[in-house]
Amino acid sequence: MNARIPAMRAAAAFLAAVVLSAPVLAQSQPSLAQQVQQVQMQLQSAQQGTLSLLSRIDTLEQEYRSQQGQIELLQHRIQQLEQQQKDQYLVLDARLRKLEQAAAPAAAASSAAAAAGSVPPPAATSAPPASGAGPAARGTAGRASSAAAAAPAAAASQPDRAAAQQTAYDHAFSFLRNGDYAEAARRFRAFLQQYPDARLAPNAAYWLGESYYVTGNYQVALETFQRLLQRYPQSDKVRAAMLKLGYCQYELKQLPQASATFNRIIATYPGSEEARLAADRLHVIQLQSAAPSGG
Repeated sequence: MNARIPAMRAAAAFLAAVVLSAPVLAQSQPSLAQQVQQVQMQLQSAQQGTLSLLSRIDTLEQEYRSQQGQIELLQHRIQQLEQQQKDQYLVLDARLRKLEQAAAPAAAASSAAAAAGSVPPPAATSAPPASGAGPAARGTAGRASSAAAAAPAAAASQPDRAAAQQTAYDHAFSFLRNGDYAEAARRFRAFLQQYPDARLAPNAAYWLGESYYVTGNYQVALETFQRLLQRYPQSDKVRAAMLKLGYCQYELKQLPQASATFNRIIATYPGSEEARLAADRLHVIQLQSAAPSGG
């Protein structure tokens, strides 16, 4: 009996230890559940953030597509306006040339009449010298008669030169009108080399630049319009040349220079068609600058 007492005591102590440790184990179980719950909450929060980010990306993509659509519409409108402007210039230039051709015969007749009025009558020039006139007098009369005959010839050469210039210009312009831009460029270059100071030289320089522009040779077109502005600053083609200069800079991705050119047109020629077209292209540049890069 006495030997069993220690064993009974050991068993009681073990049971007491088990009973006392049970609350501790019970307390550790809720802590693990709380950790799992916290992880789940973090995952849900991350998923919500991802969904929000995807929604924002989708919104930005829609805005970008909308801006791209506006840009494409503006570019299409600009192309239409450029074509209309070119057609208007072609029609206007053709009308001006018809008026000039109609006025040329009248001007030639007026010049011939004025020259004829300065020539002495035939009786006076053909009269024999006085009996007392010597060889010196006859020589003087001969020189005067030669000078008088040369005057109408010099006067007649001016209409001929103007007619030759007009013919050369018309031939070059006919190739441009028919869409043969390479031949038109060759003809206009030849015209400017032969008649650099002619009345039609600024027009020839402008259409030379136009023949380069419509074929996509923007760098050469840019240089051509720049030479026109430098050589013929008083020409009525200056505004159109400035606009095309800005278009060339735009096509060559020289956007700061293009913007400066368009702003100059707007400031120098407010209310003009060129100023309106320059403002339209400026708006396109601003949209492109604001649009996000990448696809």
